[in-house]
Amino acid sequence: MTLPARDTTVLYPSSALGNTTTVLHVEALGDARAAVLLEATAFHPRDEAWPDQGADAGELLVGDTRVPIVDAVVAATDGASLHLGREVPVRKGTDGWAFVVAHLVDAAGAPAEGDTVTVSVDGDLRRALSVGHTACHLASLALNAALASAWRKEVQPDAAGSPDFDALAIETSTITADGSVDVYRIGKSLRRKGFDPAALDDVQAVGSVVNARLAEWTAAGIPITIESDGPDLTDRRRWRAELPDGVVTIPCGGTHASSTDETGGITVGLETSAEEGAVRLVMTTRAHPPRP
Repeated sequence: MTLPARDTTVLYPSSALGNTTTVLHVEALGDARAAVLLEATAFHPRDEAWPDQGADAGELLVGDTRVPIVDAVVAATDGASLHLGREVPVRKGTDGWAFVVAHLVDAAGAPAEGDTVTVSVDGDLRRALSVGHTACHLASLALNAALASAWRKEVQPDAAGSPDFDALAIETSTITADGSVDVYRIGKSLRRKGFDPAALDDVQAVGSVVNARLAEWTAAGIPITIESDGPDLTDRRRWRAELPDGVVTIPCGGTHASSTDETGGITVGLETSAEEGAVRLVMTTRAHPPRP
């Protein structure tokens, strides 16, 4: 079969943990692995454009054979060649290109093009990453609100109306099992935008304000949903939370809990350190989901 001409249909936004589908293309990668492209998948891939949430774990079932998926990445094809992860040369939505989920497997066990396979996702890891991603969004909103008085100039607001410190200062965001680690840099650029770094002199006090707001939100049992413009990989999706002060939506391609009840409560720890010409802030977020 030729390389697909349309995006992969993705089922993970609806929290699916498996599906049966057709193998469209298999390509040897030269490192004893092969990239398997499917018509549809419940498997969440790593997206190098914003790699905050990593790939799911799981396997492909080909008849009675179980083929472990060792990684999954967003890839792109122009019909002539396949580009994986960081090698993708164009932006999503570029005419003539399809964006696909590449499931990476041991080449020796790869299915054949045209095979019917079943995708099976590790539910425990998916739940932990989904809870962690939801906790990350809520913590960023709570941090923005806690630092709202530190701005001397008007800047872009976040989804809840607070100055968007998270978007303006973020360096890296990493979703972990039941949590996240977000690293911010407060340098000359942010100060010129009007942020006063003195607001972080008592970082523990800021953390207390953030944690109080998170406790309020999680106690309210807030529903969480994913809104999608369509079923394809590049269709826009939005995280939606019904906060006590109003509904917020954030563009997001990851997976999430269905309610703050699933988090079991969320807490953050804040730490600052000095570097040349800047202050670095690290926010470590932890959810505390109930365990069976």
